[in-house]
Amino acid sequence: MEQQDERTGGLSYHDSSPDLGSPPISSCERGESLHREEDPIMRRSEIYLPVPGEDKNLDGDFREKEGNNESMPMKTLYARDGSLLHAQLGPYFSDGQRRVDYVLTYSIQKPSGVRRQSSKFDDSTLFQRLRRSMSTRNSRAPLQPKEDPEIAATDQQANFHEDDKRFKREEFEQNLLDMGLELEKDERTKIPGLGFLKIHAPWTVLCREAEMMKLKMPTTKVYEVKQGTNIVEKIRLFIHKVTDPLHPKVGPTRLEDVKSLSLPFSREKQHLFDLSDRDLFFDSKTRSSIVYEVLKRIRWTRPNYSMGITSLLANGVYTSAFPLHDGDVEGDGEKPNDRQLLFEEWASYSVFYKYQPIGLIRKYFGEKVGLYFAWLGVYTQMLIPAAIVGVIVFLYGCATVDDNIPSMEICDPRNNITMCPLCDQVCSYWKLVTACGTARASHLFDNPATVFFSVFMALWAVLFMEHWKRRQMRLNYIWDLTDYGMEEEDHNRAEYELQVAEKTMRQDQGAPKDEKVKLTCTDRMPAYLTTVVMMGFMISVTFAIAFGVILYRISIKAALHISSYPAARSNIRATVKTTAAIINLIVIIILDEIYAYIARWLTILEVPKTDKSFEERLIFKTFILKFVNAFTPIVYLAFFRGRLVGRPGKYLYVVGTYRMEECAHAGCLMELCIQLCITMLGKQLIQNNLFEIGIPKLKKLLRKRKSELTSKQEEELNKTLKRYEKDHFLGPFVGINPEYMEMIIQFGMVTLFVASFPLAPLFALLNNIIEIRLDAKKFVMELRRPIAAKAKDIGIWYNLLRGLSKVAVIVNAFVIAFTSDFVPRLVYQYMYSPDGSLHGFVNHSLSYFEVKDFEPGTAPIQPHHLGYTVDVCRYKDYREPAGSITPYALSKEFWAILAVRLAFVIIFQNLVMLMSDFVDWLIPDIPKDISLQIHREKLLMLDHFMKEEQGKKLPVRDNYNHDNYTSPSLDNGSPSQPRSRPKFQAKAGW
Repeated sequence: MEQQDERTGGLSYHDSSPDLGSPPISSCERGESLHREEDPIMRRSEIYLPVPGEDKNLDGDFREKEGNNESMPMKTLYARDGSLLHAQLGPYFSDGQRRVDYVLTYSIQKPSGVRRQSSKFDDSTLFQRLRRSMSTRNSRAPLQPKEDPEIAATDQQANFHEDDKRFKREEFEQNLLDMGLELEKDERTKIPGLGFLKIHAPWTVLCREAEMMKLKMPTTKVYEVKQGTNIVEKIRLFIHKVTDPLHPKVGPTRLEDVKSLSLPFSREKQHLFDLSDRDLFFDSKTRSSIVYEVLKRIRWTRPNYSMGITSLLANGVYTSAFPLHDGDVEGDGEKPNDRQLLFEEWASYSVFYKYQPIGLIRKYFGEKVGLYFAWLGVYTQMLIPAAIVGVIVFLYGCATVDDNIPSMEICDPRNNITMCPLCDQVCSYWKLVTACGTARASHLFDNPATVFFSVFMALWAVLFMEHWKRRQMRLNYIWDLTDYGMEEEDHNRAEYELQVAEKTMRQDQGAPKDEKVKLTCTDRMPAYLTTVVMMGFMISVTFAIAFGVILYRISIKAALHISSYPAARSNIRATVKTTAAIINLIVIIILDEIYAYIARWLTILEVPKTDKSFEERLIFKTFILKFVNAFTPIVYLAFFRGRLVGRPGKYLYVVGTYRMEECAHAGCLMELCIQLCITMLGKQLIQNNLFEIGIPKLKKLLRKRKSELTSKQEEELNKTLKRYEKDHFLGPFVGINPEYMEMIIQFGMVTLFVASFPLAPLFALLNNIIEIRLDAKKFVMELRRPIAAKAKDIGIWYNLLRGLSKVAVIVNAFVIAFTSDFVPRLVYQYMYSPDGSLHGFVNHSLSYFEVKDFEPGTAPIQPHHLGYTVDVCRYKDYREPAGSITPYALSKEFWAILAVRLAFVIIFQNLVMLMSDFVDWLIPDIPKDISLQIHREKLLMLDHFMKEEQGKKLPVRDNYNHDNYTSPSLDNGSPSQPRSRPKFQAKAGW
């Protein structure tokens, strides 16, 4: 027998229903009719009466006397000590049978007055309630004569607000009951001041809502899945067999060769679906999403105002709303639940080498979360070849550093080259040979192989995007999302409807009633102006802080030069580089957190209409702010440092006497590499991993210190907590956008400046291996279960990735051309070298300056620091000597190199873009086998519907022939519709 229960506030109903052998359509319809018949019995005073523990058995007796002979008395659900008999049965109602599909929590505060009770209670119940209410009144005493009137008025106002929230809850819960949902309240929990409303969706509601939501469910029809030709099939099976140890043990060990044909659920066609086990037909993820859709649609009776769950949460009527986890992650000897499987095969660091169970992730968390982890898995897999090639490029630099002619010339002490001071007065002349270490280190990242690596990474980005599109399409086919489009209704946000309601109230009475009120651009203009001003201000703050770090470098360099400690003067350049990079990292991490809050605040001010619009606006603002924050110091080092300096005798000064920084002789590429390395590793180690691990542990430690229980007592208490109480202590799910944002910024670090840091893909790969398991552990153990949101792609994030991959080509072209010495070496070797080699390149790249041309007050204080008098010093630039017609003017070599640099940027950009577009065109977005399977599935659906229509016509034709045979005397031969329709309906129901 199918059991159907109705329970409200601790009151239960049990109704009989047809046998499973009856047609499915009749069962759904009969369940709905039974529900409609019971609605008039439920009275408000009976439904919303909070049921304390000592009175729940009395309420059960009352309901048993009232009507249904099959009802279960509530007293049988409690032991003698008042504890629940079925408390350990997991996420179920008190009867241990009906599953809790959703939970709402609310704060419990006694109202100022005593609520009226039903007159049908017996005398003992009345006296108990009266005694309790009198004690409550005496304990609170809200309006005693000696009390301060202002305090009394405040308490009365608070009581009024609490009563208002309670009335809203009552009306909302009544609407839920009218929709067919079953409710159960629990206000006697181990969490003081908090009540739980448990919601269960019976079979009839699930059928109705699944049909309204057009959920595609698997039918009994299965068909064979062909992955391709015989050769492709053999290769696929061989690869799957070889990689079998890498697959998680959560499902079938071999590839499935058949797939169920999925159709939108219909109550009229239930015979098409496998309903042998109705408890498993709609899984927990689907049930919770159905209940959530109902909660969002519920309206309040107040005109022009929505009363959905989002509005109630925003107004504090309910404090939280969440679906329940399937159970604990520890095994209990029974069949492991999905959460336990995810913990063992996904959220454990010991399985870091295995593939992710994407199908199980989607089944438990929904398509949106499943797509994120699928994308993260594809991104991490694609980083493996990029990391290997990056390591090879780095090793090539290490192997050829001793054969690099420019660095050998710099390190040769026989080349007695005296360089000009790096700062005014306190800095003296220095020998070029002291830059030997920097020159050798720069060759590790500035060699001909980095040009090849830049081209490779540009093509890698295109291959990654194409691979993801194909993987995404395959998942859409497997998850039956190929027909999922934008026609699904996107509900308005509660804040938007509140603003619309306020605008409606402000309008004149003479306004036309039929005109739909909505927020226009004029209404949002103050918010838009605030957004523009605040975004500009925040970007200016980022630039100002980056400029402050520049001044720090200039000041600390001068301070170290005049220091009396030899250790401080020995490694000035390395000290300044490292400390400045660490300061930039700390500023980036702090501003990231601030900018996230500011972006959310600005988005809330704009009052977007739907959740999708809110999410896209928030992502765009957050990305702009965090991208500028992370890449401003890097862009400065790559393109501006060393180019706005001037020359000896005519330097460029900022903020008075601060002389702009110069690059080392080997260029700024080494400093750019250090900044990238510290920023990337620091963000990943501190912001992405340490914060995600440390903050939850710190909160747990603080919670333990506040608690008066010992560890053993807390463990025993945790064993007695019910499932919804345990989930309440978990952190709220705030979405996956922060996880995407981390990876998008990392993708920018990997692609934008990869020419200066070939090891970036390796560090990203190592981080992502940890990040996957860290996020998995957070989703499984530390967060409440999210609403299963449907999605067929990653949304705006794909556009951001594609934009970054395009910009990366241009950025790397400029890095190679202007930041590295690749183009100057190339020009010297083929235009100015006498023997076609790089011998003499260092001397060719240095200009001469006569020290007598220093401006007053800028010459070194200790000109004899090197032990001899310096008349001419060298500096890195292409300028005319002092004795020429145009002294210290830019030489023709400078203009020749500039022309080659610009030509290289144009050729490199267009060539790589052309190659990328060719790869994009060459690889189809949809795999051929998936395209064939989708086409075949559509043909099967069409054939199935044609057979259905033919099956419907056959009974009508038989009835027509039968009526003609039994009634030959009728003038018209049309059959009698009232006689034939019941036969058709009876057959269609089976």
